[in-house]
Amino acid sequence: MTTRSEQTKFRLADAVKECMKTTPVEDITVRQICSVCGVTRQTFYRSFHDRDDLINWYFNIILNESFHRLGSGGTVYEGLVRKFEYIHQEELFFSAAFRSDSQNSLKDHDFRMIFDFYRNLIRDKTGSFPDDEISALLEMYCQASVYMTVKWVLSGISTSEQALAQLMIDAMPQKLRILFEQLEIV
Repeated sequence: MTTRSEQTKFRLADAVKECMKTTPVEDITVRQICSVCGVTRQTFYRSFHDRDDLINWYFNIILNESFHRLGSGGTVYEGLVRKFEYIHQEELFFSAAFRSDSQNSLKDHDFRMIFDFYRNLIRDKTGSFPDDEISALLEMYCQASVYMTVKWVLSGISTSEQALAQLMIDAMPQKLRILFEQLEIV
């Protein structure tokens, strides 16, 4: 059951998506979001610090749904396909959000989320965080994944979700791939 607070957050997310149809993300104001949503700024600030916090919260919902399966026996490929399917469904939102290079941009947030997700998954499956070498490879892999996701969205999503997910699996550094194979997630 969705709480009133969660309903408000989703309404605010819908409002920012509506604003994105006509306004670049950097130019969208909290006042504009509140006006479209029909709530006060005080209501907005009870849930979010700023516009980017709202955008990143909405993305967290998507990422958590996409990668939830990995923790319960799914594969990286399956999680990526689900993530890309959702991004494709919300293409307008992501196209606008990925164009922003603000301090707390979605690109930076996406990197932190997937990097932390994989590190925590490795810890959960092995009992410890990855060593420095695997962490560095994971960081490079996650940065490249975000770059390719942004490029895919901003170029008009001409590659299928499945093909992009497979390319990301194929691009995985060998030592990281071996670890993921041992953990049975690739």
